[in-house]
Amino acid sequence: MTDAIASTAPATAAGITPEVRKVAKDFEAVFLRQMIGAMRTASLDDGLFDNSAGDQFRDMADARLADSMAGGFGIADLLARQIGGTPKP
Repeated sequence: MTDAIASTAPATAAGITPEVRKVAKDFEAVFLRQMIGAMRTASLDDGLFDNSAGDQFRDMADARLADSMAGGFGIADLLARQIGGTPKP
């Protein structure tokens, strides 16, 4: 990172900017959405009320769940440390 960029980026106590932390958390949410979607497709039975509208609302609920779960699995923290360049504890 050049000195000009480094001087304009606000750093947190751990040396990771809030922008990097947000991107890492967003990445974790995308990863969790993919994982939840894969678990849904692995279902062995067909639901009685399965239809495209139900699938759409289920996908929206899964995305919301993934967003709320993001940050709790540690993927975002590891990614933020790697992007931010701070060493492992």
